Amino acid sequence: MTTRRKFIKQSALASAFVITGMPKARSEEMSMTGSIKKPIVISTWEHGLAANETAWKILTSGGKALDAVEKGVMVSEADPNVTSVGYGGLPDRDGNVTLDACIMDEKGNCGSVAFLQNIMHPISVARLVMEKTPHIMLVGEGAQRFAKMVGFQEVNLLTGESKRAWEMWLKENKYEPIKIDKDNHDTIGMVAMDKNGDISGACTTSGLAWKYHGRVGDSPIIGAGMYADNEVGAACATGKGEEVIRICGAHLIVELMRNGKSPQQACEEAVKRIAKKRDVYKDPFQVGFLAINKKGEHGAYCIQKGFKYALAVDGVNKIYDSDFYVK
Repeated sequence: MTTRRKFIKQSALASAFVITGMPKARSEEMSMTGSIKKPIVISTWEHGLAANETAWKILTSGGKALDAVEKGVMVSEADPNVTSVGYGGLPDRDGNVTLDACIMDEKGNCGSVAFLQNIMHPISVARLVMEKTPHIMLVGEGAQRFAKMVGFQEVNLLTGESKRAWEMWLKENKYEPIKIDKDNHDTIGMVAMDKNGDISGACTTSGLAWKYHGRVGDSPIIGAGMYADNEVGAACATGKGEEVIRICGAHLIVELMRNGKSPQQACEEAVKRIAKKRDVYKDPFQVGFLAINKKGEHGAYCIQKGFKYALAVDGVNKIYDSDFYVK
């Protein structure tokens, strides 16, 4: 079966680069002086590199973390080669592309949409749910109606390549329920801290390929796929959303950091809690977590080898391999 990341083959995604206009600072010097590393932005998977670049330009020009995470993940939403997010996302088993997203600012305000169809940028709809309604989450037809009411245009999100992949899957699997394996579940989650020390986060996805029509994962759920607390830090998740929901993953990580754990320790503890309840050796699947705290420290950890993330800090935007639980 086609994996979610088969399209991302450009060599630029595998190497670091210095971001234009930002002098590079040595991390060792900042640690010695006790300075907070800000701004900072971290996001999931290889496509997070391009998303980070857009977010970084906002952060280094004095912009807000909220604007940075929204505009950052919009890059992935609009990229047809990212088949797990937005335009070009692989459809459900009925051939429908359905989108989920959430966003949260430094004041605890948040917005979310789920099971949204035919709208290019669900993250921006989620932000307007936060800013223009008394609600946090809108879903399905109601979310689409709201999006059109505030000015979004309907578009066909199913590209020719994604349609062909769905038709091939349908032929080979005969509409049988899918297995959520370690390759079929990517998304983009992003958390950032701006020059003012304010933290925000965003998460957006087209969800699990070939899912049941109506399935919603962790990505639009505040506290599961993403959570931000300006007193502590923020976290986001990727992978098998059902397992992230079971432990309220992003919120758990932030609370662990509140109680003294570093971002790395908190991410590791969250993965271990999943692993204790599931046989991750016999039935392999992937879950990965990212986190930052108010010091500008970050953490990353996952269940299986293969999770990559993009980190922009000290003027460098680079892809890293996450450490993992199953050795």
